[in-house]
Amino acid sequence: MSSNRFRWSAYAAPANFYSLTGKLIPWFAVPAALLLLVGLYLGFFMAPTDYRQGEAYRIIFIHVPTAWMAMWLYVCMAVYAAVGLIFNTRLSSMMAAALAPTGALFTFLALWTGSLWGKPMWGTWWVWDARLTSTLVLLFLYVGAMALRASIDDPRRADRATGLLALVGVINVPIIYFSVNWWNTLHQGASLTPKGSSMATSMLMAMLVMTLAFWLYSFVPVFVRVRCIILERERHTDWVRTLAGEAR
Repeated sequence: MSSNRFRWSAYAAPANFYSLTGKLIPWFAVPAALLLLVGLYLGFFMAPTDYRQGEAYRIIFIHVPTAWMAMWLYVCMAVYAAVGLIFNTRLSSMMAAALAPTGALFTFLALWTGSLWGKPMWGTWWVWDARLTSTLVLLFLYVGAMALRASIDDPRRADRATGLLALVGVINVPIIYFSVNWWNTLHQGASLTPKGSSMATSMLMAMLVMTLAFWLYSFVPVFVRVRCIILERERHTDWVRTLAGEAR
């Protein structure tokens, strides 16, 4: 038991984590690509036409998984930021920094696909609906965290400042999720709840496969980005100098 804990704790060191993520990236990238193809096929060719929304509803197979990932990645970013602030761990702060761009991408995709879906359903691209507005705030939080980090030269100070912003902003995640229950909004209710789903089985399967594909994909850019951050911050260490020498 103690030896297992030791091995896992060893990956808290940036050098070891850099090596680990380099090996893991293909193991996430390939299944993500395959599942994405399967999910798109199930959603756009196998799932039945919705009796009320017609074919336009199929944007749900991209919109809902990206919205879920946008919220999930922000929670992950806040957790890593909290660990970095409390325990002063370098790698946790690096992971928080690496998560922000991917989270912002998913949030933008959720808003964009939501607009594409909203136009035929509501007759407009955008309304100041509670869920749409709180999701837009989430995008601002991601972009704000990246901008704040870029504006501070000292990495330690940047980690503390963006960590506090991430922790304050995490309150927005439950607001997004429960907004359709708390306020009278145009946005439809949750597609999947603890009580189950009213969706057809083929629709639900397509959505879950797409969600798993996006979840696996999220590891790839985050790991690539954290490896770059590690090299930048550890550039004065012997192992990075050795790595740079071998690359030449």
